[in-house]
Amino acid sequence: MAEKLTHFDDKGAAHMVDVGDKPVTSRIAVAESHIRMLPETFNIIQQGRAKKGDVLGVARLAGIMAAKRTPDLIPLCHPLPVTKVAVELTPDPDLPGYRIEATVKTTGQTGVEMEALTAASVAALTVYDMAKAVDKGMEIGGTRVVLKDGGKSGRYKAP
Repeated sequence: MAEKLTHFDDKGAAHMVDVGDKPVTSRIAVAESHIRMLPETFNIIQQGRAKKGDVLGVARLAGIMAAKRTPDLIPLCHPLPVTKVAVELTPDPDLPGYRIEATVKTTGQTGVEMEALTAASVAALTVYDMAKAVDKGMEIGGTRVVLKDGGKSGRYKAP
């Protein structure tokens, strides 16, 4: 039998999951995404020639800020004491574009997968925003959790 969705009560109404009885544990989540662009756009960003400024630095900061604001964006997320957020944007000339990895840590009663996914997504969206003047056809994709650890469900690592 499949497990039931936790964000719905017995009547099918959406609700915030009560995590009050769960133990406080160290938790981590890593999410990834990527943004694909024209080779010319990739070169502009790599060479620091974007008119709006430091694309990668701003995207990194936006991802960090987004992780901390996740409960404001996703209706049923718990506000968590995030203890670490790291966002890395790695150039990939084969895309061409950037691979984004967001790592979020907390010590709490629920996981930080949504925070990591939000950080990776907003970092990609920020790259798009800062480079759209030269490339409106950029494509964001591959957003997923690649690692989650801590809590009752234990460790998950994407294949």
